[in-house]
Amino acid sequence: GIHGQKDMKVRFRDRSITHPKPGQRLELECETINTESGVFWVRQNKDGTLHFIVFISSLSRATFKGKKPSTHFEARKDHNIYHLVVKVFTTADEGNYFCLMNANQELYFSRGQPAFFPVTTTAAPTALAPITQSAGHNTSPGGPFLFISAEDIKKSELSLFCDVFIWIPLAGACLLLLIALAVTIVLCQPVSANVFKSI
Repeated sequence: GIHGQKDMKVRFRDRSITHPKPGQRLELECETINTESGVFWVRQNKDGTLHFIVFISSLSRATFKGKKPSTHFEARKDHNIYHLVVKVFTTADEGNYFCLMNANQELYFSRGQPAFFPVTTTAAPTALAPITQSAGHNTSPGGPFLFISAEDIKKSELSLFCDVFIWIPLAGACLLLLIALAVTIVLCQPVSANVFKSI
């Protein structure tokens, strides 16, 4: 079975740390009342993927992934506390850290200890304050810029309204007059020719 273990606590060794910093040496510790079973250290990424880091036996022997010594992590046991050290904390180390224990053919796991860089918020750029409320150029030391007020926007919308509902029908009427004139010229040509012949 898989159980949460209330007697397993994971935390930063330095209690003043809330978020790790890039390049920081970060030490976590897993405290448990069971000292006869070893502990697994596991990291869960932001996408939920679990990554095995190390197994620390009850005799303080550390077995890392690939069964090779790690250049990025350190691990040891001190009484009832199992330590994990990230030598240089990077973006790839961000995640939730858990310790797991296999005791009596049952798997116990601690609560996760989040280890993420602090979220940085970028302030929105502040716009230069316009000198006047009408359209114009500001010749401030920061350089000229064009300011368009809400009144100017309304004027442009009214102008577009006039273009659509006045000029377009007027242009259509002119086109109809031209067509009527062309038809009149075509129809009057035979009459004019007959008048000249009779003369």
